[in-house]
Formats: sequence, structure tokens, C-alpha cells
Amino acid sequence: MLQIILFSAASGIAGMGLGSFVSAVLLKKPSENMICWLLSFAAGVMVSIVCFGLVPEAYEIAGMAVSVSGLVLGIVIIMGLNYIVDRITGKKEGAYKVHQTHEELFHESQLINNPKRMLRSGTLMLIAIALHNIPEGMAIGAGGIHDVYLGALLALMIAVHNIPEGMAIAAPLLAGGVNRWKVVFLTSLAGATTLLGGVIGILIGSVSDAAIAFSLSAAGGAMLYIVFAEIMPQSIVMTKKRTASVVTLFGVIVGLLATQIL
Repeated sequence: MLQIILFSAASGIAGMGLGSFVSAVLLKKPSENMICWLLSFAAGVMVSIVCFGLVPEAYEIAGMAVSVSGLVLGIVIIMGLNYIVDRITGKKEGAYKVHQTHEELFHESQLINNPKRMLRSGTLMLIAIALHNIPEGMAIGAGGIHDVYLGALLALMIAVHNIPEGMAIAAPLLAGGVNRWKVVFLTSLAGATTLLGGVIGILIGSVSDAAIAFSLSAAGGAMLYIVFAEIMPQSIVMTKKRTASVVTLFGVIVGLLATQIL
């Protein structure tokens, strides 16, 4: 169980922290294409993990009804969290708008437009992003309590997904004048909520086999919503090319190989 908790913490803290380190220390400002390609690759990997890992495991344990119910609940949870994020960041409209830049995608526009209020707004944005990390931690916890190797795989792939998020979040904070090492620390702290999600996933999964299956499928639903309702539409619009889709397909293949090897 301690291993799973450590996996959860590492996937969020290391992933977000590495992304912000790349932005703050190495690149200063990541390009749109770099962020979109990394997000697209991570999206493809996540789809494979859900379709070839989480959902089949849930179905094998508890059957179709539990698996489908969990998927639906996971989708609803993320939709609710998105609503909370929009409220926190003061977004009044366009909840389903396809954004043109990664600043809009990560709710950063108000940071760039109002640099004097950057620290307050940036803190709110970090809290909002931290909420998104909880279901990812739940996936690691639920998957790990069923199979430690599945938990490790999920932790690795979610860490890959968190790297471009950390890069994107760091950029406006740097533009607002925050010290680069403080940016890395704050962004890593936002990733620490995966630890909370991991503990929740472990607690739910420890109740019964049906609870494990429900947790796995709910985590899968959450991840699928993030991929198809957020990452992919934004990546295609931002790059204006088919490259994002090709990179996603490559991620699907890599994810499939990873689930079969492990």
C-alpha cells in the first residue's frame, strides 16, 4: 500500500514539477507545438490504458453494469470539476469553447491580462488544476490496490500527462515576475493532490472487489473525458494540423504495448 501512495505522489509532483522546471529553467517559454504534441501523446497513452487496462479489469471483476456505471460517474465528476474550475477562475461563459491557445486551455488568460494580480490569480489557478489531479490519483490508487504493476503503469503515464500541464502553468507565472524556483515549487505542490486521490482510491478499492471495479471504471471515465473533451479538441485547434492526431495514435500504440508488456 505504501508503494501505491508513493506512486501517486510521484506521478503528480514529479510530472508537474518536471514540466514547470523545463518551462522555468530550461526553455523560459514552451512553444505551442511542444505542449500540444506532449499532451496529444499523453492522451493516446491514457486512452490505451483505459480501454486495454482499466475497463477490461473492471469488467472481469464485476461485469458490465458496474463498469458502465463507473464510467458514467467518472465523466460526471470531471464535468463537475470543470464547472468548479470555471467558477474559481472567474470564467463566466464558454465552458465548452474550444480554445485557441494553451493559456486559455489552462484558464490562464486572466493572469496574462492582469500581471499585477498574477500571484492571487495564479494561486487560484493552481488550486483549480490541483482539483483535476485528484481523479488521476484515484486511478492510481484503485489500480494499484488491484495490481501493483497496473498502479505503477498508471502513475508513469499520468506523470507523462502532467509534464506539459506543468509547462503550460509555469509560463504565465514567470511572465508575472514570480521567481523561477518558486514557480517550480508551487507547480509541484499543485501536483501533490494526486496523493489525496491515491489514498481515496485505495480506501474505496479496499472495501470489496466490486468497489475496486467501480473505482477503476470511474477513473477510466474521468480520463476519457479529459482526453476527448479537453485535450484532443484543443490540441487540434492550437496546431491547426493533423500532427496532433498522429501523435495521439502513436501514444495509443505505446500505451497498448505498455499494458501488454506489464
